[in-house]
Amino acid sequence: MRKIALIALSALPLFAGFFPSTVNTSVANISGQNITMNSSFPVTGMSGIIIHNYGQDVRAITSRVVQTSPGHAKLAGNDVIEHDELPTINTAVAKGDKIIGGYLYNNVLVLAPDANTYAKVTSSYNKQWIHPDLYALYLSQEGEGTPNRENLANFAKKYHVGLVYIIKKNAAVLLDPISGKYVGKKAVSALPSKAKFPFFMRFDKIDSGWFSKSATGTYYNLMESL
Repeated sequence: MRKIALIALSALPLFAGFFPSTVNTSVANISGQNITMNSSFPVTGMSGIIIHNYGQDVRAITSRVVQTSPGHAKLAGNDVIEHDELPTINTAVAKGDKIIGGYLYNNVLVLAPDANTYAKVTSSYNKQWIHPDLYALYLSQEGEGTPNRENLANFAKKYHVGLVYIIKKNAAVLLDPISGKYVGKKAVSALPSKAKFPFFMRFDKIDSGWFSKSATGTYYNLMESL
């Protein structure tokens, strides 16, 4: 009994570590587009945001960052808040600015092969799940029929998505849509052989417009390309 308990306990960190933790740190040094952080993000490839303190309790998000190696990051644009009525913030990043790594990582879009798999994923973790119907509508509005790294990044910025949970042939991966990097991976089994294309949603298909190419292929091959 003791051996079984120890094995179960030893497996917990691996399970819990599938989703990287959100981290609060700060800018230790900056040179051009390169930043040294006072502490590292859990996984290289994670994105985050920089918050500047203007004094008198006035703070604003000024930029995105992506960790390139432990303790080091690169600026990745200042398009954190998309709003036509708000001006673009042009404040330069400064030493001491706050950094949040894994910003919005609790907001997760799921790309799954069928309804059962989607339900299993969303019932296994306490996250804010972004339903794939919303992504399907976005693709339709943009005149696109299938996911790719570019439209996932644009969707994530517009709808405040932190991660994309993708079910592949033999694995589940977590894609950070801002960096375009995988930040989590684990083996999965008992997946359905027949999968909805391009992914599970509650529409029959994605209407991508008169002048768009019809989407063809299979779910698993498409997910392998992401």
